[in-house]
Amino acid sequence: MASDHVCLPLSRKIRYWAETAAFFLVIGFFRLFSIDRASAIGGWIARNLVGRTFLSGRPLRNLRTAFPDKNESEIAGILTGMWDNLGRVMAEYAHLNEISWRGPSPRIAITGLEHFEAARARGKGIILASAHFANWEIMPIAAREYGVTGGVIVRHANNPYVRRWLDALRSRKGMPEQIAKGAQGIKRVFTLLRKGETILLLADQRASEGIRVPYFGRDAFTTSAPASLALKLGAVIVPAVNRRAGGARFHMQVYPAIEPPNTGDHDRDVYLLTAAITRFIEDRVRERPGEWLWVHKRWVKEDAPLRKRALAQATTSA
Repeated sequence: MASDHVCLPLSRKIRYWAETAAFFLVIGFFRLFSIDRASAIGGWIARNLVGRTFLSGRPLRNLRTAFPDKNESEIAGILTGMWDNLGRVMAEYAHLNEISWRGPSPRIAITGLEHFEAARARGKGIILASAHFANWEIMPIAAREYGVTGGVIVRHANNPYVRRWLDALRSRKGMPEQIAKGAQGIKRVFTLLRKGETILLLADQRASEGIRVPYFGRDAFTTSAPASLALKLGAVIVPAVNRRAGGARFHMQVYPAIEPPNTGDHDRDVYLLTAAITRFIEDRVRERPGEWLWVHKRWVKEDAPLRKRALAQATTSA
């Protein structure tokens, strides 16, 4: 890990040191309180202070476009809920070691495990797909405690000092193997899925190398990796959702597998399966829009140029 920051310019090192100091100051502050109290305080700070800044600009635009039928009061309510959730997520990082599915006072409830077991019975690798719902760090914790083996695909923090702390925390509480996005990571994912292991991933972020599929009525560049892996390796895509069940308690729900199409055209199958995963995520977001991460730059402009592969698949799907 040291090699990640040894050759950094001094100005960037100073910036990272300042960010790290601020990050651990926040973590230390929330550790002064119980997990429930910290979560509530984090939610209050985010919705009453952070949410009233310019940072609400993009999520507000996204919400207005995604929900043209909602009035400004309804949009404001969703926005407030999103900031409340984000503040709670930040506070809960300080207490992630206390969040568990097992033990005398579990904070995670799980339903739909029969769908995961049905997928496991097929004897193939499993892709447990979700999105940035509620506290998205919960799924790897629950999966590990249930006995799931494999790895989780992560986007590492840019700050190497914060990254080291987060990676250690996630490996200790969640899936031990943290797989970075990118070509090297995909090779490792191939290996694990071929061995019948499980890969956890969040499939709701913009992917510049992805394909264009509909999301809330607009085209969004979306990773086609889950669909491509499922079609190539026979892996089973099992969607899951994490929701808040009051404060710092959660309900994780596992859904039936999303079955792959078989049109005889590989590119079209990749498109259709990616669209099906994205449609599942949209449906769950519509159920609880305040628990999704609307701050993402998720959608593309209508005149944005498409990469050749995305263009070919979009044309094929028409």
